[in-house]
Amino acid sequence: MKKTIAIAGAGGYVGRWFIHHFKDKYNIIALSRREAVDNHAPEVEWRKVELFSITSTTEALEGTDYAIYLIHSMSSSTRLNQGTFEDTDLLLADNFARAAASNGIKQILYMGGILPKEVAQEKMSIHLKSRLEVEKTLGSYGVPVTALRAGIIVGPGGSSFDMIYNLVRKLPALMCPKWTLSNTQAISLRDALTIMDSCLGNEDVFDRAYEIGSPEILTYKEMLEKTAEVMGKRRWIFSVPIFSVGLSKLWVSFFGETPYKLVSPLVHSLKHTLTVADELKFDLVEIDYLSYEDAVKVALDPDVDKPKLPKFKKSTVVRNTVRSIQRLPSTRHQSAIWVANRYKVWLPTFFSFLINAKETNRGEVSFYLLKSKKPMLQLTWIPDRSDVKRQLFYISGGWLVKRFDYGWLEFREVMDGKHIISAIHEFVPRLPWYVYINTQARLHLWVMNRFKKYLKKFTYEV
Repeated sequence: MKKTIAIAGAGGYVGRWFIHHFKDKYNIIALSRREAVDNHAPEVEWRKVELFSITSTTEALEGTDYAIYLIHSMSSSTRLNQGTFEDTDLLLADNFARAAASNGIKQILYMGGILPKEVAQEKMSIHLKSRLEVEKTLGSYGVPVTALRAGIIVGPGGSSFDMIYNLVRKLPALMCPKWTLSNTQAISLRDALTIMDSCLGNEDVFDRAYEIGSPEILTYKEMLEKTAEVMGKRRWIFSVPIFSVGLSKLWVSFFGETPYKLVSPLVHSLKHTLTVADELKFDLVEIDYLSYEDAVKVALDPDVDKPKLPKFKKSTVVRNTVRSIQRLPSTRHQSAIWVANRYKVWLPTFFSFLINAKETNRGEVSFYLLKSKKPMLQLTWIPDRSDVKRQLFYISGGWLVKRFDYGWLEFREVMDGKHIISAIHEFVPRLPWYVYINTQARLHLWVMNRFKKYLKKFTYEV
């Protein structure tokens, strides 16, 4: 009987290639933010999902046996996103882990990144620390997780390899900063997919992490040189003894034709040696690894049958929506309920000269400006979707709000109480957009930073 596999990030590089190779072996449910139309592969079911919503994610995972999680630094689905990529990824992973546990999913397969061996976790790049946080979060509700930590995956359409390809294609001379001398172990797309396939449903790999890469150890400079050889390009590639993060990000983004937001965390990671640790080496099945040169040849082969995605409906979401995500310190109280209640008390106290607050027995909290009789913001507590670790409030009214039927505020514990996340989702302001982003939006961030400082009084070490 075929296993049913749900793929979060199905439209991304690894996701679409996994579907392309294994759509006949598995019943695949591909998750996408937009509704798919004109699906050329009817054996693959595309489901629309909003991964920021636990309810939507839970519904999207119904009827699945296993899940593959390929979400990294998701692009914003709102016009304004006040949140770092690492806090956003942490929230999304927590949603997915909760939804997977609710559906009794047997395993989550996660593709992360090789971790450096020479530095402590707190000194890793933000990019790599985030990958590890996601890995831990996915397993925090009891679903077994198999983490595959990979370096650069070399194949057709991969963003990391395309960056290398475009640098070689466009520049006759490449001045390589110090980070290009760091060692790494790339892996071909073919071999990464083979390993993923061997792990799905295999109880021997449950709750384990593996680092995957070809046995060939290369520096990034050597990868540039070998890519140039395969492309038949004569390039002057030389090293300089500097490590300029800012210049490197601009250089790689512009000439590598890669969005700056993707390049920025990646360049910070490249300063580390990212090679496979012996104790984490994948040895479950024997892999005849492609060399880097052979992987490049496949990646550049114009005759390769590339996967096709369905067409998607255009988004119909309200245009001026806002998402704001902040990581707050955990406290000795270890409770999202406590933090949510403190916020309701703290806000009018902090702004006692401006704001009054009233709370009803039904869980409605209204904030009033001075002695106004009409609330500027009204929140309604949702008890059936709240618990000790998460408190949910709908944004249900107020003259600062344009849309009352969808936005929500939440406080939740993540990573077993190590952090608290505060998040506003799908908020639609009533103020004109450019007035809002220069007034209310800035004020909200300032207020949350003040609340963060307030909570530090109660912080304890986890």
